[in-house]
Amino acid sequence: MFAIGDFARHGRVSVRMLRHYDAIGLLRPAHVDPATGYRHYTAAQLARLNRIIALKDLGFTLQQVHDIVDGTLSAGELRGMLRLRRAELESAVAEAHARLVGVEARLRAIEREGHMPSNDVVIKRIPAVRVAELTAVADSYEPGDITPVIVPLYDELFRRLDAAGVRPSGPGVAWYEDAADGRITVHAAIQVAGAQESDDFAVRDLPPIAEAATIVHHGSMDAVVPTGQALAEWIDANGYRAVGYAREVSLECPENRAEWVTELQVAITRA
Repeated sequence: MFAIGDFARHGRVSVRMLRHYDAIGLLRPAHVDPATGYRHYTAAQLARLNRIIALKDLGFTLQQVHDIVDGTLSAGELRGMLRLRRAELESAVAEAHARLVGVEARLRAIEREGHMPSNDVVIKRIPAVRVAELTAVADSYEPGDITPVIVPLYDELFRRLDAAGVRPSGPGVAWYEDAADGRITVHAAIQVAGAQESDDFAVRDLPPIAEAATIVHHGSMDAVVPTGQALAEWIDANGYRAVGYAREVSLECPENRAEWVTELQVAITRA
């Protein structure tokens, strides 16, 4: 048998943690000396300790860990818990990846300072277009706030259009407005020639833009900051002023977001 200190070293945990597990009934010592109160553990108990630590590292509460290792949960309940935890971890990974992409985008923006592109920007007229759309509010115009709002909006919009038998006639057009509370109203729209208003989605005619500065962004919209800033620098350097936020026209949207192609369209006027 192992004294508590030796067992803690072999299990790579603290003595304090073992005492806590004992107090809550999660891992009782195999023997407690009645005279000294010293706790002793068997080698076989390392297996239970390992399961406890593994489940705890997965994010389960100690009560959930207790139910799992003691077998009070049914197989179906355990599968449900594990699937839920997997979904939570996948979501956390996706959020961390989006933050990483955003950091990399900011680094690229810093690295390209003083190297403003001149051949990438095209001025053109944007015709009016009819779109179906859903809207929601994001906390800011930062990609990290926009993406979690606009992606579910588009998923739901496509679902509703399909249910209504409406086929898109052109690419998606995301556009933005200032909300009354200082946040950003996000419009997830798709071109639908001839579609009529529905209870499930709004239909509107986006007005033409007489003069727009446009640039094509390649990659995830989480990494759009350098492209947007390059366009803003070009607008300023060429004696123009931006009017409102950019429209984002989705030219190519494969499953891999790193392969997306999006045109940014900013209405401009002479400064």
